[in-house]
Amino acid sequence: MISVRRAELSDASAIGAVHVAAWRSAYPGILPDSYLAKLSPTRLALHYRAAIASGATVMVAAATGTGPRIVGFATAGGARTQGLGDAEIETLYVLDDFREQGVGRRIMREAATQLAARGCRSVFVWVLRDNPSRWFYRHLGGQPAAEGQTRLAGVSLSQVAYAWDPIDRLLAPEEKKIR
Repeated sequence: MISVRRAELSDASAIGAVHVAAWRSAYPGILPDSYLAKLSPTRLALHYRAAIASGATVMVAAATGTGPRIVGFATAGGARTQGLGDAEIETLYVLDDFREQGVGRRIMREAATQLAARGCRSVFVWVLRDNPSRWFYRHLGGQPAAEGQTRLAGVSLSQVAYAWDPIDRLLAPEEKKIR
């Protein structure tokens, strides 16, 4: 069973590990192998610990079994790019073994619920154009809203912003397909 909840300080190490695993899975051939190899779960855990401590919106998906295990997470906050929406889903990462099971969708919706409760009326996410999971955001109803460039690990990368305006488009449950 998967539960989605706000992150706690004790989740920071697991969040850092998920971040590293997700990047190493998604970005070979996009980011330099040397950069991916040097990603540090410990350094990322410190970053996420600070975010959680500050009250930032950090949501985790935890699988139960032999004990709760963090299998995905998202961070969200105010828009870092003006003109695309009130708020931004800054990160969303799910471990490979838990993808295509609705985990990402549940985390995204819970993050959007948190943002809507703070008065945000629209939300967007930036996605690398070459990200193999880019289709996911379209599947959730995100509409292409902008294109841009970002620089990471010494590489210039194309990115696309997907937006949900109003945010209710992301919060609405999916319609059941009738056969």
